[in-house]
Amino acid sequence: MNLAHLLEAGMLVCFGFSWPINVVKAYKAGTAKSTSLAFIFLIITGYILGIGAKVINHQYNYVLAVYILNLVIVLSNVVVYFRNRALDRMRDMEANGVKQNDKNKVVYAHEEQIVIGSMKENVSKKYNVVLLGGTYAKDIPAKKISDDFKFDFDVLNKSSFALSIKNAGEYYSKYVASLKSDGIILQLGKEDRDFFKKNPSQFDSMYLKLIDLIKTNNRNCRLALVSLNNAKNDGTIAEMNNHIKAIAESEQSVFVNLENAKLWNPKAIQSSLDFAYGMGLNIKKPIYDVAEILFSYAAQNLSEEVISNVAV
Repeated sequence: MNLAHLLEAGMLVCFGFSWPINVVKAYKAGTAKSTSLAFIFLIITGYILGIGAKVINHQYNYVLAVYILNLVIVLSNVVVYFRNRALDRMRDMEANGVKQNDKNKVVYAHEEQIVIGSMKENVSKKYNVVLLGGTYAKDIPAKKISDDFKFDFDVLNKSSFALSIKNAGEYYSKYVASLKSDGIILQLGKEDRDFFKKNPSQFDSMYLKLIDLIKTNNRNCRLALVSLNNAKNDGTIAEMNNHIKAIAESEQSVFVNLENAKLWNPKAIQSSLDFAYGMGLNIKKPIYDVAEILFSYAAQNLSEEVISNVAV
């Protein structure tokens, strides 16, 4: 056995040992943002030159085999790079609201499926109010209602299937924060009933963290916290509503009680209020009125029983 060849093979093994580890790490990371394709091709070029030198000198031995093995492993890094680049491109498209083949797309957050109708809305007016809720709230036609009431501000429904207090912060940061909304109407908790029942204090903590996140992003944003429907007089839901009300009071936010939803008269509000033309979200009443209009529509037109059964 030629000692020089053995030392060269050892050198190649030492250089090449890190590449399989790099392939696995890159595959698991699922992103190409920290990978230099030029560097990978530089390494590939070096191995090709080494293989060429062996072929020219007719040195067909185990050292050549190590060269070829290393080359194959490095080439697999190129495959993973382009796979990760495609994943990065898909994530960027989702974040920017690019529609592919269908108006609806599916994203995953905390292993929960969230169906988003439109990830990016065309904010056409100077101000905007966002409805951020779960399965029940997502079917409220905010744009239609906004048009019907001739609001001079956009009302955007950013609610999402199965959105819970556990993933609401991540969802807000990704799809709502950039809107810099003048008001946000929150209805969260329906998906968290069992979680709240086991640990109400942690539910409160997560809700407060979400509010803090919103205020940190936009300190002038007004908040309205909406209670959950409780047609069956569920004790846990009733207690959760009490907690939501207490959170609203502690954070100096508006609390909207859906127990009165069936008594609300959107048409009367439309004819008697002029807030739709003056925006006025610096005072408490208008954000309450927007929530009242949206959820009175829901109470009169949406069946939560059917929606809840689908969610389960």
